Order: sequence, then structure tokens, then C-alpha cells
Amino acid sequence: MKHQNNFPFTTEIILVFLFLTLVQFLSLQVHAEVYFYDFVVREKNYTRLCETKSILVVNDSFPSPEIRVHKGDTVYVNVHNQGYYAFTIHWHGVKQPRNPWSDGPEYITQCPIQPGTNFTYEVLLSVEEGTLWWHAHSDWTRATVHGAIVILPAIGTTFPFPQPDEDEVLIIASWYLGDVKELVDEAIEDGTDLPHSDAYTLNGQAGDFCPCSNAYRRMVDYGKTYLLRIVNGNINAEHFFAVAGHSLTVVGLDGAYTKPIHTSYIVISPGQTMDVLLTANQSSLGQYYIAARQFSSQNALVDFNHANVTAILEYRANYTYQTPPSFPTLLPMYMDYPAALNFTNKIRSLATPEYPVHVPLDITTRMYITVSMNSLNCTYPSCDVDHEISSSLNNVSWIDPNPKTTNVLQAYYRNISGVYTPDFPDQPPYYYNFTGDSIPEYIKWTVQGTKVKMLNYNESVEIVFQGTNVLDGPVNHPMHMHGYSFYVVGYGFGNYDNETDPKGFNLVDPPAVTTFGVPRKGWLAIRFKASNPGVWFWHCHFDRHLTWGMDTAFIVKNGGTAETSIREPPPYMPPCTVPLNSRVHNYDALVENKRE
Repeated sequence: MKHQNNFPFTTEIILVFLFLTLVQFLSLQVHAEVYFYDFVVREKNYTRLCETKSILVVNDSFPSPEIRVHKGDTVYVNVHNQGYYAFTIHWHGVKQPRNPWSDGPEYITQCPIQPGTNFTYEVLLSVEEGTLWWHAHSDWTRATVHGAIVILPAIGTTFPFPQPDEDEVLIIASWYLGDVKELVDEAIEDGTDLPHSDAYTLNGQAGDFCPCSNAYRRMVDYGKTYLLRIVNGNINAEHFFAVAGHSLTVVGLDGAYTKPIHTSYIVISPGQTMDVLLTANQSSLGQYYIAARQFSSQNALVDFNHANVTAILEYRANYTYQTPPSFPTLLPMYMDYPAALNFTNKIRSLATPEYPVHVPLDITTRMYITVSMNSLNCTYPSCDVDHEISSSLNNVSWIDPNPKTTNVLQAYYRNISGVYTPDFPDQPPYYYNFTGDSIPEYIKWTVQGTKVKMLNYNESVEIVFQGTNVLDGPVNHPMHMHGYSFYVVGYGFGNYDNETDPKGFNLVDPPAVTTFGVPRKGWLAIRFKASNPGVWFWHCHFDRHLTWGMDTAFIVKNGGTAETSIREPPPYMPPCTVPLNSRVHNYDALVENKRE
């Protein structure tokens, strides 16, 4: 009798299935596109808060143009500097595999683009999906030079959540009265405090609660779902964000998907991006305020901006509005730390077969890094104080290479000595009660240096950042790593205990992020695999703290093959020397004349 095969798949069907799978995979690779953008950066007059001033913008717009691509695409951006001073651009959250040459931080991976010149960045997208952003990375130029990077799913795939009807980019930014660069330069020379913002903006507008100001408006249709791509691009502040009368569902953070978080508000740090779903489901077809309010982790309700920035969500309908827009009653107040913590505690990676997590388990490198406010003797001839404010990581306050004739990446790649030292410490120089109220006087002093941490290729790294109470200045510190996402495996308050705290680490679905806060008077534990060779910057994304020295760099060495090594540099990189007849010198002379 002939044997009958009851298995439903014949060998032929299996082969056809495998063939179709291969075709689909190859089609995804073929559909990766190459995009070209031109960014013309120059000064333009804008009026905000009853004052007209000239600001640096891209393509005459504030905020600047978005880049919209699919996962895995490549983008070339030709940046033309028609402004008065040099700058660079960083592609925040983009891994740039093996391509630190286009990462952008000034004097870390390149020298600035001088006025009257141009430079083309090659932005290599790989695993990122969702919303990221780009911004200037010189001094505080990112205050007005920034825009979103929208990374749609790869062709042939879709979102891991219901398809939204539309999406909308919302960028929170800082606004200063006066010339920001001039204010920062004067503060550095005088050794005094760096400037505080005078207002915040949402998509370039300060909103109805600020003088001489308008509000950005977004029209919506009843019943539709909108994907809000929220970017916190401001200089020095975390923000609460809410929409009156509407609930939010967070589905992404820093270019990676998360488990859905159903919430009435979010808290977002500078540098972070969030993908948030909103359904226009209010039966009262009116106007509703979109509002952001600074979250301050300080101990006192002082020294920060109290202005609420607003936009307006407006239902499309044929009627006349009789009342002001509704304000979000569930927007937390400025210092509501429990509300911020309640939201942050909910963040988890999606952790599905399509979007897996790969948390390093066998750690080969452990670092314990204190993040502190500090003091330095003010040695500038123009100092108005004896001791200037500083900040540090493991009591090392970063300074750029001096003289500025090269950058760290070029020095590493070309084996140029004297630019940096490979001795950033794995441990703080002193152990004390880091979060206590009585800190020894000698602890407040720091040392300056251009010290980097060397890592072998494919090392599994664990870093615990320890907040301190030095100078009675504890705040959250949103730490940002270039070239990588990292897993947030744990965080807590007080001094980190390396015996008990690791027992509570989340190794199953920790968030994979590029920016995350070290809690005030607390600690943050992260892990990553050093699989992207190059020079990669690490810093607090409060520009005040970055300017004062809360930054360093990792150098990840090459692996054993061409595919695990830094790519060769492009044929042209901006030179470090500034021509004597450049607009940089003209600008400096102009500023000096203003002071006199």
C-alpha cells in the first residue's frame, strides 16, 4: 500500500516559501534609498517676545526643515555656511555605523565648517525607526539650528501599532533675548553664570501666554488618529507635555519602539524624541491647548523659566469659537518629581521577535562615573569672579584639544600625539557620601583634561553614573551617547550599591535609548556592546553642563576585519585653521566693538 504523507507541507512548498522569503528580504535591501538635501545656513531676522533679532537658521526657516526617509536609507546633506561664524551639525541618535566622520561634534570628530565654505555629511541609517533629530553642535548654535529626522518603516513593513491617519512634528526649543553666542561668550570670559532662556517655543512660536506672541496651530479631524513626533530641542530644560482633553499613547522613544504607555502627560528631556499617538475623539469640536511646562529637578522654585509654551489643537468644522481653548488640567507643575518618575518608570522596550532586545550579560568593562558640578580657579584676564562654575565626569572637566589645530578623531586615525590622553578613569578619584548633605570642601575642585576612554571592539560595557550633591547643585543629568543606543537596566536614588542594586536590574525589556537622565541625588545603570568602531562623544545634554565640561569621548578600536573597522575618511573634511580674512574674525571684531 502506498504511504500517504500527512504532513501539510511538501518539500516543494517549503522551497517555494524559502524562495519567497529570500525575495522579500532582498527587495527590502533594494528599496533602501539615497536622499540628497541642501542646507543653507545664514542669519535671518525673527520677532519674538516683542524683540526683533537676527538668528542663525537653515533654509530661512525656524525650526529648520525635517528629513523624511525610510529605515535603512542613506542621506547626503550638503551644508553651506553663509553665516558669520563656524559650526557643525550632529545627527542625534543616528548610529552612523563605522562612520564617525559625519557624526558632527565640534573638535571631537571634525573641525567646524567655516563661513563661506560647505561640507557634505553622509548620514547612514541602520536600525533606527521612528523619530530622531539633527542639530548644530558648536557652542549654543543648536538653539535655532535644528530639525526632525522622520524615519518611516522600511518599504514593505509597517508600524507595530495601528496605522495613524497623519503625523505631525512638534519641536520644543529655547528662545533668548539678545544674541545667544554673544551672551555665552561673555559669560565664559567673565566666569559668570551662563544665560537662561526667556521663553520656550513650540514649532517656532512661544504661544498665547507670552507677550507679543502667536501660537502654532494644528488642524485635526474628528475620529482620526495622529502620530505626534515630539522633539525636545531646547538648550537646558526637561519638559512636561500634555494636550487638553486628550489622552496620549507613547509608542516610541529615541528612534526605537516601546511598549505602549497610556498617559495624560509625558516628561521629555532635552535631546530626547518621543512618538505619541493622539486620537481626536472630543465631541466638543473646539480648540484645545497643546502645552509644555518646564520640569525642574532643582530643590527650589528659582533660576528657571516659568513660561508655559502653548500650541493649539483645532478641530476642523464650520463654526465660530466663543471661548478660549481649554488648558490641560493634568499637566504637572514645575517641580512635580513624583509625576516625572511615575512616567519614566513605565518606559520599556517593545521586545518582540520583530524588535528584539540584546542586553549584554557577560560584562567585560565596568565603569563607575560621578557626574558633578564643580569649581575652577578663574584664570581669564577678564574674570569677574575668583572661582568659575565647572562640571565634571569622575572629576575630569573636558576641554577641547588645545591648540585647536585638529580634532580627536583625526588625531586617533592619523596617530597624532599630544591631542588627547587615553586615561579617562573608570572610577572617581575619591569615595565619599556622594548624595549626602555634607560634602568635604576639597571635593568641589576639579581638573581639566582631554581624557578619553579606550574600548576594544565588541566589549560588553556597563556604566553606572552616580549623581552627587557637590555645591548643593543636584539635578537630573540627561546623558547622551553618540554612535550608540544603550540599555537602561536600572536607576535609583542615593548612592549606588553594587551588591544589592544589580539584583533589581531589568535585563528583559529595558528601554534602548540615546539620551536618559541620571536622577537627582541618584544613579543610572546602562549597558551596551562596543560594536561600532570610532570616536564617540558622551555628554550631558544640558548645554550649560556640556559647556562647563560634563563630557568625554569613547574610542572604540577596530575589530579584526574591514567590516569591523572605521571607514576611510571622505576626501574632504573641514580644516581647523581659520583664514585671517574670514567672517569669523570679522564677527569677533564686531562683538568686541559692541562691548566697548
